[in-house]
Amino acid sequence: MLFVTLLFFLTFISRFIFSPLMPSIGADVGLSPSQAGSLFFLASLGALGGSLLSGFMSARINHRGTLIFAALVTGATLMACYFAHSVWFIRVAMIVLGMCAGLNQPSVVATVAAMVRREDWGKALSLQQLGPRLSYAAAPFLAVALLAAFSWQASLAILGVFAAASGIAFLFWGDCGGFPGTPPNLRRFGGIMRQRSFWIMVVLFALGIGAQAGLYTMIPLYLTEERGFSASSANTLLGLVMIPPLFTTFFAGWLTDRIGEKRAILLFMIVTGLAIIAVASTSSGWLVASMFVLSAFSACFFPPAFAALSRIVQPNLRSLVAGLAPPSAFLLGGGLLPIALGYMGQAYSFSLGFILTGLAVIAGAFLVFALRLLDNLEEGC
Repeated sequence: MLFVTLLFFLTFISRFIFSPLMPSIGADVGLSPSQAGSLFFLASLGALGGSLLSGFMSARINHRGTLIFAALVTGATLMACYFAHSVWFIRVAMIVLGMCAGLNQPSVVATVAAMVRREDWGKALSLQQLGPRLSYAAAPFLAVALLAAFSWQASLAILGVFAAASGIAFLFWGDCGGFPGTPPNLRRFGGIMRQRSFWIMVVLFALGIGAQAGLYTMIPLYLTEERGFSASSANTLLGLVMIPPLFTTFFAGWLTDRIGEKRAILLFMIVTGLAIIAVASTSSGWLVASMFVLSAFSACFFPPAFAALSRIVQPNLRSLVAGLAPPSAFLLGGGLLPIALGYMGQAYSFSLGFILTGLAVIAGAFLVFALRLLDNLEEGC
């Protein structure tokens, strides 16, 4: 579980390290807020493409081989960024890093779900979801530390060396995920996409991802351009507020196993939406407190959401639906939302964009009442 979580962590931090590095990258290659947001949209497009290919790859080289491949390509791409001196180089790198994340996500979910009992999915998925939480918390501190001694290009290359080494280590010592995925075909795609619950999960994931990853990518610019923070203080604050999710995700897994996926999703999304509005409409100490609340509760969405996603189809289709719903949702919440917030920051204010996002999260939370989860699951992976 820890090894799989490490690989999941690396696919996330490889993309989101760009957020705290963005002030330095922007000053070097000349990026506007809207252009910065578009980089994360490209990463989302890559993630969607990778997820569509993941079924074919995992069917041929198993989920274990897919995890190793994604880690090695992630490392090579980050090391190649040492030679990045243009916007186009960064755009291509973000697409490739997104594709690696898209390959990784379905295999991680399928591997975790196959490793533990159904009764422990909430807790197991909360451990697996430490990957994104750790990446959000570590990226700002890592950026501050590396930029103190290296350029942003060298900082990315150093992270790439670690990613490649982890993939090689998993090749020799990783002993999970040794079963094939389900290759997608039109019949399976059609069956999944005709389900109302699938589209509800796409919308819920889009809102949940937007409330965390989408806002995360633009918060450094929001704090520096509208709230008067320096780049260093903004990244330090961003890193600090990402520490509580390391603990609240376990609470989310425990609560999900007791009150059910639907109630847990509803509760966490409502609190998250209120916290987003508070971040945009408060100042001084209340702003900082609101950011801690937002970080803590937005992370709680994912354990019940992935547990619910694992129950809208039978186990043999689990990796396929995991390769479709979150990446499709990430295209909206982690890709289009940063672009919208970037344009909003240029034309009006980031605060207005945040408030509208918070209202959308609260309204979307009530979609859980239309979600249909399966109780009789067949045996299999």
